[in-house]
Amino acid sequence: MSPLKNDVFLRALKRQPVPYTPVWLMRQAGRYLPEYRATRSRAGSFMGLAQSPEWATEVTLQPLERFSLDAAILFSDILTVPDAMGLGLSFVQGEGPRFATPLRDEAQVKALTVPDMSKLQYVFDAVKMIRRSLDGRVPLIGFAGSPFTIACYMIEGQGTREYRQIKTMMYARPDLLHHILDINARATIDYLNAQIESGAQAVMVFDSWGGVLPDGMYQQFSLEYMRRVVAGLALGEGERRIPVILFTKGGGLWLDQIASTGCDALGVDWTVNLAVARKQTSDQVALQGNLDPMSLFAPESAVRAEVRRLLDSFGDVGEGGHVFNLGHGISQFTPPEVVAALVDEVHQYSPRYHKY
Repeated sequence: MSPLKNDVFLRALKRQPVPYTPVWLMRQAGRYLPEYRATRSRAGSFMGLAQSPEWATEVTLQPLERFSLDAAILFSDILTVPDAMGLGLSFVQGEGPRFATPLRDEAQVKALTVPDMSKLQYVFDAVKMIRRSLDGRVPLIGFAGSPFTIACYMIEGQGTREYRQIKTMMYARPDLLHHILDINARATIDYLNAQIESGAQAVMVFDSWGGVLPDGMYQQFSLEYMRRVVAGLALGEGERRIPVILFTKGGGLWLDQIASTGCDALGVDWTVNLAVARKQTSDQVALQGNLDPMSLFAPESAVRAEVRRLLDSFGDVGEGGHVFNLGHGISQFTPPEVVAALVDEVHQYSPRYHKY
């Protein structure tokens, strides 16, 4: 593996001095890029794309050819782990992911086991191939879904706005949900450790649905299992430590508690004020975020102004760390030229807040 030519992202996660605020975007390799759509068409399906190290490498690198991003993120999906558990993942055009056999009864839950990681070898092969293809240009981020978010899909069988099935289990049979979450946490530890071993230079846990939980339930059913994941990762020490980012969408209420898990950085959504978040976490962790993805449909001048507003909100970096990102994934309808303006504005405006 080639040495890094740009390590600003990793240093920012570790709250070390950097010359500017690094930037990458959640779902940066995706449907808003015409070259991605062309590659997916050739691959035949989303799973055909994700399960081919060659295709996954191609689409991971595509945004880096367009934009001066400071990190690449593995092209994959958070549902590869439950798919390896035998739940039968498929992607329906226009409807998103579905599982053929969602977990609805005690027998199914008790039969659930941590999958053999050999079933996910295509992911680890992709990590290795992407690292080689990056040739040290920027760091590579590996990722997984949080145990709770994955459980939502496993129990509901698809995306949901009500969370009726999982919340019914949570209140009526919490023992069953805890069993699923324990299996998911152990699988996530194995999965992320294998990504690290394959070459991931940072890892992120996406708790996309943890924010739908009531206070008290969030701590039991989401935060505790992310804490276990962080504790189980082989991260290394000192300068060689692999940074960990935790992101709970809608989790602004609990930032200080998330920061106490041992992670290096918190992803924050657009409802969070960065200055308040810094005070809430006392600069114990870096912050990643948090532009509203819908702002990218405004004129370029408005997007640049919004970028400046968020950088002003974070303020002088000092002993903190900031990675600029969106508050959630980029919309498939986003104009690529606006993304170019966003990245340019972050790089041009942010140095004033760094004493380097």
